Amino acid sequence: MSGMSVNPSVDQILAQMRVMRAAATDRMTPPSAAAPAAPGVSFGQVLQNALGEVNQLQQTSSELKTRFELGDPKVDLTQVMLAGQKASLGFNATLQVRNRLLQAYQDVLNMPI
Repeated sequence: MSGMSVNPSVDQILAQMRVMRAAATDRMTPPSAAAPAAPGVSFGQVLQNALGEVNQLQQTSSELKTRFELGDPKVDLTQVMLAGQKASLGFNATLQVRNRLLQAYQDVLNMPI
């Protein structure tokens, strides 16, 4: 009988995971990546905005972790884990962009004149 009470909660969790996966998939393709940047927007500004968003993700993750550790009833473990994963993905994406920019810079420096 205890197995019957576990099934609805497992189904609910799976349904929530599906909803979160769909939301994450929608967010994985930002509008700026799908369409070219608006005229007059510099690469530096786009990069600065992206770094600001990654910084915000890091701060949100840190804040949620602290609130969870202090026992805030409004913050659950799922929120903390999702925020941590978003921050991690954002940081890794930023790191990859930095690596590619450095490689392009080195390639330009090594070009024969």
